[in-house]
Amino acid sequence: MHSAVFLIEFGTVVLALGLLGRFAVRLKFSPIPLYLLAGLVFGHGGVVPLGGSEEFIEVGAEIGVVLLLLMLGLEYTAGDLVGHLKTHAPAGAVDFALNAVPGAAAALLLGWGPVAAVVLAGVTWVSSSGVIAKVLGDLGRLGNRETPAILSVLVLEDLAMAVYLPILTALLAGAGLVAGGLTLAIALAAVGTVLLVAVRYGRVISRFISSDDPEKLLLVVLGLTLLVAGFAQQVQVSAAVGAFLVGIALSGEVAENTHHLLMPLRDLFAAVFFVFFGLSTDPATIPPVLLPALVLAVLTTLTKIATGYWAAKRAGIGVRGRWRAGGALVARGEFSIVIAGLAVTAGVEPGLGPLATAYVLLLVVIGPLTARFTEPVARRVMNRREARAASTPASDTSVPVARTEAGAREPESDDVPVGSV
Repeated sequence: MHSAVFLIEFGTVVLALGLLGRFAVRLKFSPIPLYLLAGLVFGHGGVVPLGGSEEFIEVGAEIGVVLLLLMLGLEYTAGDLVGHLKTHAPAGAVDFALNAVPGAAAALLLGWGPVAAVVLAGVTWVSSSGVIAKVLGDLGRLGNRETPAILSVLVLEDLAMAVYLPILTALLAGAGLVAGGLTLAIALAAVGTVLLVAVRYGRVISRFISSDDPEKLLLVVLGLTLLVAGFAQQVQVSAAVGAFLVGIALSGEVAENTHHLLMPLRDLFAAVFFVFFGLSTDPATIPPVLLPALVLAVLTTLTKIATGYWAAKRAGIGVRGRWRAGGALVARGEFSIVIAGLAVTAGVEPGLGPLATAYVLLLVVIGPLTARFTEPVARRVMNRREARAASTPASDTSVPVARTEAGAREPESDDVPVGSV
């Protein structure tokens, strides 16, 4: 009887996710908010609470986090990460200062304590690479001049997670100063070792794992990832970091083939993860934190726009491209939920999960809108200011030529793809 209930419940959840995903595709929107809402519907206090399949969904959610980080690691080579770290470190520092600090300050103002402050700082800091990549593709901006500046910020955030997550895991486990320092040292040593090995011996590792049989390749990579993630979790480094490092270590044809093989599994278990996070959140707890979430969403929307603008300006991008870069970085999503999920599991603060849910729901909807409309709105505002300045008698009616940091005339078509010039 229990088996039948499990199959019915889990089948209903998966079917609902599939239908919601199709609905999101038709709207050209991220399905993440719909998955979270589905979790709220099926969770405790929801319309149709689950019973028999909740434990399995919890395990699936853990696998979803591991696969999300593995696929992220597959996107980069060790050389790419080292190069980005050397070149774009200032942009990463500005991103952290403008977007992590508001989250930490909000947690302290709400009286949640320093551990919750570290958690909420991560929630507000990290943009959603998945949502942003999809939005840029939908808008036809993947080849734009400002896109490398956007990607540099995202890459630095992803790399920072390899350091941030072990720190967070140690804090959530209640580790003291010595134990926490040891955990961080282990994490940094692991990251450094993997990067070094991947740079020097990445091709050898990839050849060893490579297989012409997709089934064997899938089993080897998935088994290795889960094994490394489990050992990482055992030493409190974070399973997510372990999976991320496995992805970095693979390169070339193996990484590409693994990416194609694991993408359907990643999408399935990631959807289950978002549902599980919604399951663990009582809908009745969201209204009390809706106002703080809205204030935090508005504030960090402005700070993300400022981050993208600064990063694009530093890269020599024109004014229009700077605004587009800022608007594109606003969306939060999978990593914010991963970070909040760790805190919810550890029982840090009851209001943290609902606040993170409301915050992500807001920004995963606002993000695509800011990506589309930030630059046109900024352009209209600037045109109106120029018109007002030109209409005043004391003003100089000549319009200055916009110049880049190098002093050269700024190209009028800074939205032209790099490959077309």
